[in-house]
Amino acid sequence: MRVVDSPAGAVPRAGVRRAGCIFPFLTLLAAAGIVVATLVQVVRLYHPLPFWDQWDFVGSLHWYFDGAYGAYCMTNYWELMSPEKEIAQAKNLADATRASDVAHVVWSTLEDTRERVPVDDPRMPTLFGRFKVPHFDAKGESDKHFDPARTTWFRTSFYWDNMIYFGMGPKPDERGQLGLILPMGDKKLPGIAVEDIGKCALGIFKRGASAIGRYIGVAGEHLTGAEMARALSHALERPVVHRDLPPAIYRTLGFFGADDLGNMFQYKAELEAEYCGARSLAESRSLNPELMTFSAWLAKHKSRIPLT
Repeated sequence: MRVVDSPAGAVPRAGVRRAGCIFPFLTLLAAAGIVVATLVQVVRLYHPLPFWDQWDFVGSLHWYFDGAYGAYCMTNYWELMSPEKEIAQAKNLADATRASDVAHVVWSTLEDTRERVPVDDPRMPTLFGRFKVPHFDAKGESDKHFDPARTTWFRTSFYWDNMIYFGMGPKPDERGQLGLILPMGDKKLPGIAVEDIGKCALGIFKRGASAIGRYIGVAGEHLTGAEMARALSHALERPVVHRDLPPAIYRTLGFFGADDLGNMFQYKAELEAEYCGARSLAESRSLNPELMTFSAWLAKHKSRIPLT
């Protein structure tokens, strides 16, 4: 997404790779666009180019940034499940912003987990030959491509909306008992509503120069699996239990991306203090005073969570 003029009078324009891209890519862009619209009353979401691989060619990206004040840049690992492709796309975005007169770039990124769990570390398997958590590592490796004189590196958290769109909500066992599978033991998981990510990003743009050159992480709450299960029980008016699994077992569940997510949850659990510390609740709320708690998100969206 690009923001034309300054944040106070901005006109957002979103560039989207494909109309069929899966959540969370389109949802996040749409949420960010809606949020900016509350500031400027104008949203233009459209495709200036045919639905081909716009992110794969730097030249096709220039339009998005020409004459823009700011740009919100993100890639979607889950579309192609190729970390190398994601790195190439991120570099194209970075190169296009460097070639423009954009004053402020917000790059949606995540930790490169290999800085704490090297490729040869036996605690978790190495994927695609050189990654531990591919959908994290590809973004973290790409951080270096963005110009520090105009970039805020923006680290988000687990999307609670994954319970709606990604099959990560509570599921019944053979007796009908709902359980939330979260392989993190008693460690806290930073989470956030997708719509709040857009609002936090807007808060970063509004900060202007003081946010440039910084890593800023956001979360709505830091909760254990047991705490999330209690909130789900209250919202759904049905008992929900936390089902903990060893990450090694979670990686074998066989669903789309289970090995990547198993490694991710293990990383978050083993580095709980560092990972949560990089996502300050106080700073998140200063960026977005309307920040939702998990219970508030459930009150709004509980009917949309599949329970089968």
